[in-house]
Amino acid sequence: MNNGFPWYQIVTSESPLEQGDFLPEFPVIIPPDEIRPGMRVEVDVETINAIIITQSCDIYKSSVKRILVCPIYTLEEMSKKNPSLESPEERESIRRGYYFGFHLLNRCELSGYELDYLVVDFQNVSSVDKNFLLKFTKDLGNRKRLLSPYKEHLSQSFARFFMRVGLPVDIPPFE
Repeated sequence: MNNGFPWYQIVTSESPLEQGDFLPEFPVIIPPDEIRPGMRVEVDVETINAIIITQSCDIYKSSVKRILVCPIYTLEEMSKKNPSLESPEERESIRRGYYFGFHLLNRCELSGYELDYLVVDFQNVSSVDKNFLLKFTKDLGNRKRLLSPYKEHLSQSFARFFMRVGLPVDIPPFE
């Protein structure tokens, strides 16, 4: 039940890219540990399920050449990578936004696109070429899109993750 605010919709390959678009089996380049000027390098390509993080208004600008994407995992996949997430308390922490670096998305119940809860991983963001992404989504066909206000909530979580400041010495607690 969505209470009048659905989380997702399916868009066609002709739909313009937007923040919150899902990219299943998306290839990202993993650079080597060292690159020096003039050096020829080989790169690895990893396939991930991803979501677009760059804001839609920036995607539409011709001056923007790179788009940010983050990997997404089902909650079960993320629990295998991080066993503490198997506890209901830790899952509740993600749901409430207390788990910096991760953002929880609701289940998708759209016919043919069903998925369990998803965890967006802000700790492993990738920058990809916009022209490559445009071709990829054309070839992809229909894709899932996160809707408002949920994509703005995702964006806000991403901003909170990157705006954190760790102080070397904090003000002591009041007692």
